[in-house]
Amino acid sequence: MKRLFTLFLIGASIVGAQAQEDWGRKFEQLGTEVPTPNSYRTGSGAPGKDYWQQKVDYTMKVTLNDDNQSITGSETITYTNNAPDALKYLWVQLDQNVREPESNTPKAASRSLSRDSIPAKFAVGMMGGSDYVGGYKIAKVADSNGKSLPYVINKTMMRVDLPAPVKPGSSYTFSIDWSYNVNDRMQYGGRSGYEFFPEDGNYVYTIAQFFPRMAVYDDVNGWQNKQFLGSGEFALEFGDYKVDITVPEDHIISSTGWLQNMEEVLTKDQKSRFESAKSSFDKPVFVVTEEEAIENEKTKSKGTKTWTFHADNVRDFAFASSRKFIWDAQAVKVGGRTPLAMSFYPKEGNPLWAKESTKAVVNTLITYSKYTIDYPYPVAQSVHGASIGMEYPMICFNFGRPNKDGTYSDRTKYRMIGVIIHEVGHNFFPMIINSDERQWTWMDEGLNTFVQYRTQEEQYENFPQRRGTPESIVPYMKGDKKYIRPIMTNSEQVLQFGNNAYAKPATALNILRETVMGPELFDKAFKEYATRWAFKRPMPADFFRTMEDASAVDLDWYWKGWFYGVDHVDITVSDVQWFRLKRIEGDKDSQIVTAKKGDLKSNNTEGVKDFSDGYKEITLTDTDARYYGEYLNRVDDNEIRKKLYNKHFYQVSFDNKGGLVMPLIVEFTFKDGSKAVERIPAEIWRKSEGNVSKIFGFEKEVVKIVLDPNKETADTDLSNNYFPRAEDTSNFDKFKKGK
Repeated sequence: MKRLFTLFLIGASIVGAQAQEDWGRKFEQLGTEVPTPNSYRTGSGAPGKDYWQQKVDYTMKVTLNDDNQSITGSETITYTNNAPDALKYLWVQLDQNVREPESNTPKAASRSLSRDSIPAKFAVGMMGGSDYVGGYKIAKVADSNGKSLPYVINKTMMRVDLPAPVKPGSSYTFSIDWSYNVNDRMQYGGRSGYEFFPEDGNYVYTIAQFFPRMAVYDDVNGWQNKQFLGSGEFALEFGDYKVDITVPEDHIISSTGWLQNMEEVLTKDQKSRFESAKSSFDKPVFVVTEEEAIENEKTKSKGTKTWTFHADNVRDFAFASSRKFIWDAQAVKVGGRTPLAMSFYPKEGNPLWAKESTKAVVNTLITYSKYTIDYPYPVAQSVHGASIGMEYPMICFNFGRPNKDGTYSDRTKYRMIGVIIHEVGHNFFPMIINSDERQWTWMDEGLNTFVQYRTQEEQYENFPQRRGTPESIVPYMKGDKKYIRPIMTNSEQVLQFGNNAYAKPATALNILRETVMGPELFDKAFKEYATRWAFKRPMPADFFRTMEDASAVDLDWYWKGWFYGVDHVDITVSDVQWFRLKRIEGDKDSQIVTAKKGDLKSNNTEGVKDFSDGYKEITLTDTDARYYGEYLNRVDDNEIRKKLYNKHFYQVSFDNKGGLVMPLIVEFTFKDGSKAVERIPAEIWRKSEGNVSKIFGFEKEVVKIVLDPNKETADTDLSNNYFPRAEDTSNFDKFKKGK
């Protein structure tokens, strides 16, 4: 008995001694990797008592010119300074300047030519292959009295100098007049633009980043005025919007906000259908039918009509406009609210869009509200675009187009549903939980992709998951480290953008939920993060700290491994030893059996033993009397021995070859065919990050051991997870055997 306990203790002490050589500090706290808590952001991950953020309100008049595909606008900005600092100047984002002739974006892009071709976009954009000229034309910057304000434009940023500093707690109002040429999205790409339909001579406009927008001033960075180069998206302030949009009078508009002048822009039938949609919870109501949209395509009116939208407490504004739009709407029950899920699409999107788009919006609002906060806005809209997936408050642009004959594959259908869920989901990350996308792409894309995975899992049967599963991230994780950077990398320096900012963080959260924390603890902590930071601006440390604060689970090791590092998971079953208690002469209760030689032979290429050598005998002694003496003085040694005679003890050793420490999920198969799973927390690696041993005791004899049997941890090499080793059969051999 005491020798048996010695086995546990000696194993632990040897492991600890060996660990000093390869100690990677994987279980040390993040420390200086995260900012020191202060009165703005607390150590718990919650906003502090002095937390503040700026407020920016916009009143705009915008005109879309359908003849030359241009936008002209004027805006009045009221900037409220809630910071403790006086501001001598204001920074304004000019995102359309990413397309102006002297933009740094194409200049900073590294490209090479092949022997026999030249990239088309390079030829068009850099070598004068197009007459398109992008970028803002700033006509005027003036104060509230119309007096010009001095300004300087630095690429995608404009500094506006003020006659006097904006003091803490005060507001400043000024105006900007501007215009720009809308880009052909199908030719030049981009998050917004237009698509031309030559068959009927019409356009679908998806318009975003269309107005000069205030840059963020916050407690972490001061002014967030990093240049917009294309990858890192947007950092924005919340505010209220009043926007008049003038378009051809036969156009239908989808927009951020709530339509204010329905009586002026919709027909009597359209208004009636819209009202019906407010109480239709089982299916969409067509506000504009396909037949009406087809008739609209033929009119091409030269008159104009102005649509007025108001939006409160949003961080951005976007709209879409076309005479081709079909429009359907359906009510959704979310907490005490009933927002409308709506879709806008041309006939080219049918029949797929009529069947699936608004349904996907409904499913998204329900599931995201469950995991975060109840959806707070009056509408959520999905707008069809052939080559785009992009998000804004209450509206998003999504691809997914059937063939011209109306047929479509399952791949097209599921990709479209997936992108709609993803883009509508962005209403929560970052449109409500307002992270800094210019710096931390994973905080919106990664968290959003995780809840997208949950939506697809819960709302659709057998949805072909593309991102979020541990198995799907394996090829990336085991790839060449030269092409992999930590998740905690600035958006513009990220390599393999989709894997780094979308798939890996989504998978990390999925494993954290299912394997490390458990769904109940994870869901409570994740919802706490969303609740704390709704309509505020969280930073990475706020997420990390909240997840720990709300769960009582120390996760610093997890953040360090998955978010700050590039190690992968490859844990191997390196050795197994089988023990039974040694028989004492004259003890009739001892029934020691011998393993049959030749049992469970394995095709072993790494020198790992199988069970065919039988077990080793161990003796019950008093070597650990200093630890267990008091207990043993009270217990009959023979009684303990009798209880242990028929037990099987297995000392299993694990090597961490990939560097990423993870929990151990170990499945044991017994001789009678039954199975048992033991779950060991990742903290087993805390004193030895390279190799650990663990002893398991069972009543029955084990014939097989498998590590991570359900592929929960993204282990990159499953061949070394078995004992005895599984036969390594090539695909060609399987083919020959008809498998």
